[in-house]
Order: sequence, then C-alpha cells, then structure tokens
Amino acid sequence: MSHTGAIALLVALGVAVLLGVTRSIRTGRLHTSDGAAVRLSPAELNTDALGERATLVHFSSAFCRPCVAVRHVLHDVAERVPGVQTVEVDAESHLELVRRLGVASTPTTLLLDSQGVERRRATGVPKRQDVLEALSAVVD
Repeated sequence: MSHTGAIALLVALGVAVLLGVTRSIRTGRLHTSDGAAVRLSPAELNTDALGERATLVHFSSAFCRPCVAVRHVLHDVAERVPGVQTVEVDAESHLELVRRLGVASTPTTLLLDSQGVERRRATGVPKRQDVLEALSAVVD
C-alpha cells in the first residue's frame, strides 16, 4: 500500500469512528427538534385527539425489534403522567408523513406539546427517565 493510500485509509477510519460515536451519543436521546416547528393534527396521526398535555408519537415498522421496547417505554410513561397519550404510526403505511417529517429510521419518537407541535425527537430506544425529563421540560 502506498503512503497516500495508508493516509486515506486512516482518514476514512477516523471519520467512521467519529460518525459511530456521534450516532451512539444521539441514539435514544430526546433532543430539541431541528428546523421549523411542525404541527400535527389528530387526523394526520389517525387518532381522535391529542393528549391534553402531550402526545408521544412512535414511528415503527413491522420488522423493527427495537420498536417493541419503545412501545413499552412510551406506554409506561403515558400511564405515569396524566394528560399524556401515545400514538403509534406504521411508517410503511404513512410514507407521505414520514417524508414530510424527515423520519429516516424506525424507531423514531416525537414528543408533541398539547397543540401538536413537535418539541423533541429521538431515534432508537429512549430511556424511560429521559422521556420523563423531556416531558417535564415541555408540558405545562
């Protein structure tokens, strides 16, 4: 291998490690949503109403194993916090919504305030405590 090839390989490995560490840090963490505030209606989520205080929207797919864990975490949180409800959206059946919201993978969780405005977002499996803390920062 030439000197230039070795340097290119080391740079590529460095970039890959940096991307992996960044993804590992962000996965499962509810972070402030990027971009303009998106407001979702109950009709867009195929539900009768949003939660009085907040709605946890979970984008899932049929073969997503981590989605099962997200479902349990979000339902547990909704049972603990009054006025919070969960809505599960099958990403494959709602591709237009997935594209509009920029959902790149499942599971993805959105935390909506009482008006349906996206306030936080997580990819991967969020920890129960992180969801509770995010809710306390968002709900009235």
